[in-house]
Amino acid sequence: MEVFTDMIALVVAAIFINNILLAQFLGNCPFLGVSKKMDTAVGMAGAVVFVLTLAALFTWLAYFMFLKPLKLEYIQTLAFILVIATLVQFVEMFLRKSIPALYKSLGIFLPLITTNCAVMGVTLLNIKNFKEYTKVWAGHELIVALVYSAAAACGFGLALILFAGIREKFEISRIPKVLDGTGIGLVTAGLLALSFFAFKGMI
Repeated sequence: MEVFTDMIALVVAAIFINNILLAQFLGNCPFLGVSKKMDTAVGMAGAVVFVLTLAALFTWLAYFMFLKPLKLEYIQTLAFILVIATLVQFVEMFLRKSIPALYKSLGIFLPLITTNCAVMGVTLLNIKNFKEYTKVWAGHELIVALVYSAAAACGFGLALILFAGIREKFEISRIPKVLDGTGIGLVTAGLLALSFFAFKGMI
């Protein structure tokens, strides 16, 4: 029961308290780039959840089954990029054949998931936090890494969808010319990040 409670706390912390976008400021490029329309934001959120969860699994296996035993930890960043790039290619091929409209609307931001620092950041955090995972969830480190990665991706998706919902209102709002476009987007992103600070202290 205690393990389950700790896992719930980990999920809540990853989504709300230490949100990868709004608290750790990783992945801001797609956050600003694909948040003008809700359907595009939802598509990107789904793609990131899929890629990040699988990336966590395969980078974990690559690190602990190959890199660490062979003492090749120093190339982990390169290895992780290769894993993430492969997964992104699968997502790109799937969307191109199954949902071409979404594929076109995501544009350049879909292949940019490969270099999305939110995806890379979470996979590196899993390796960095291995000792902490062992202290609390000994023997279940991989499961914890997957849960954390999926929760972080959901936090990314939540922030992106909320931001897209707000930005859609800009089209019918009167905005000063000096703030129109990226300016009002950055101000709104800052206010959204501040709103998430209300969750500090929950856990």
